[in-house]
Amino acid sequence: MRTLNILSLVLLIIGGLNWLLFGLFQWDLVGGIFGGMSSPVSRIIYVIVGVAAIYAFSLFNKVADDSRPATAD
Repeated sequence: MRTLNILSLVLLIIGGLNWLLFGLFQWDLVGGIFGGMSSPVSRIIYVIVGVAAIYAFSLFNKVADDSRPATAD
């Protein structure tokens, strides 16, 4: 499960950087590397990043549990 969490985080970082480049320079990194936004490989990567984002919703509970202050017994 830890591997899936790390993979999801890496994919979300890649997606975020892609959006940053697109917002600042109107250049799509994934599309630029794999032959345009409508190429099949680019679309597959977009879908995988989107699935990683949906999976990241399940990580909210873990983050909330980690941010609780420790209680003294």
